[in-house]
Amino acid sequence: MRGIAGSTPLAPPRLLPWRLRPGWPLSVALLGFPVWWILGLANVVLLLISVPMAMTLWRRRGTLVAPSGFGAWVFFLVWVVLGVLVLWADAPLAEPGGGFSRLLVYGYRLAWYLSFTVVLLYIGNMSERELPSGKIGRLLGYMFVVTTVGGLVGSFFPSIQLTSPVEMLLPQGLSGNSFVRDIVHPRVAEVESILGFAQSRPMAPFAYANTWGAAYAFFLPYFLLTWIVRARMRRRVFGLIILAASLWPVVYSLNRGLWGALGAIGLFGVLKLLQVGGPRVIAWTAGMAAAGALVVALSPLPGLVQDRLDNPHSNNRRTLLAEETTRSALMGSPLVGFGSTRNVQGDLGQVAGGAKIGCKACASPPLGTQGHVWLLIFANGIVGTIAFCAFFTIRFLRHWRDRGAYSLAGCCVLIACTLFMITYDMVEVPLYTVMIAVALMWRARRDERGVPGSRPRVRALTAEEAE
Repeated sequence: MRGIAGSTPLAPPRLLPWRLRPGWPLSVALLGFPVWWILGLANVVLLLISVPMAMTLWRRRGTLVAPSGFGAWVFFLVWVVLGVLVLWADAPLAEPGGGFSRLLVYGYRLAWYLSFTVVLLYIGNMSERELPSGKIGRLLGYMFVVTTVGGLVGSFFPSIQLTSPVEMLLPQGLSGNSFVRDIVHPRVAEVESILGFAQSRPMAPFAYANTWGAAYAFFLPYFLLTWIVRARMRRRVFGLIILAASLWPVVYSLNRGLWGALGAIGLFGVLKLLQVGGPRVIAWTAGMAAAGALVVALSPLPGLVQDRLDNPHSNNRRTLLAEETTRSALMGSPLVGFGSTRNVQGDLGQVAGGAKIGCKACASPPLGTQGHVWLLIFANGIVGTIAFCAFFTIRFLRHWRDRGAYSLAGCCVLIACTLFMITYDMVEVPLYTVMIAVALMWRARRDERGVPGSRPRVRALTAEEAE
């Protein structure tokens, strides 16, 4: 534009006074997670932010790279899509027929699998300069703080539950659906009588108590890294206080899967630090391990663990369900599965006896639930299960020898994920976090072999260099 004679030419007007920084979708979703949960939008927002992430990937489609093993993941996605062809096929040992809700559940899980794919490629194709690993680590550490606060609220005020705005706006048919209600109806805890008296199992800000347990284990390594290991003294003191406070819901939630996962990743972390660290790191690790062992010995945890083992509660139901799920899949559709879960025909041999007041777990869960591995076998068959597990196995084997902090944290997440898959349903936040962990490991190794701060280009990298 030409200005007044003798004056400086006018610059064209800017349409926006600011510019969104790379990684803003993650910040919006995770920093606002407590608010989204109260509004009934926590899971929906994580799905919606995949849209701007996918748009970014599309703009960079000529320069995108993918991690080794990604072909197995793509194959798994194709297998999931094929599941729609058998969605209404009758499965042995399951109730025949089925309505529109089956397609709703299938579409919901497919949307999550696509979202996992997008976040993996989005983070992996961002350079360290564009989206620092430290920023992502701090977001995951913040989510640990949110999980801890939710766990404490659920432990001390278990009866709190809200009617979210989304729940109020839903049609009666959808709001009455138990699957939809779990997603949009904020509750802070489940109250169960496992040891013979009412015991709260925290779940805020997530939809299920087991999701809370998985989130705690997955976010913990990044909290330790960003709030304690790589933190200033004031932040480190706050971090230690938060960590100590978080142990209350962990101990009293009676979550055996979480206890086992924390033990496994703790052992792996100690061994890795002893392997890669110098004398100072070894002394610090040994001291922390000894202090942790002393705290556990003096806490109520040993007694609660023994009481929990003496009261297996849902063991019979879980075992029977796993057996029925596997038998149904192998008899009816061993290769492709049945696309989604199905209601059990009967009541699992009358062992569970049906739902009771104060014992929701007494009901017979659908085939393909109570563990992600059973969902894979039933919904996606043996082929889909192998493809899913192959991808994460390849990623772990690629990184378990790495010395980087984010590789150590990511391997801890994958170890916990392997244990949780047997008993936890992992779709939603847990697997989303696992994919972020995988992306951070992959990007860290690739940047070590490439030019720091540069954006990777397919034509400039071989398959091994792209790793």
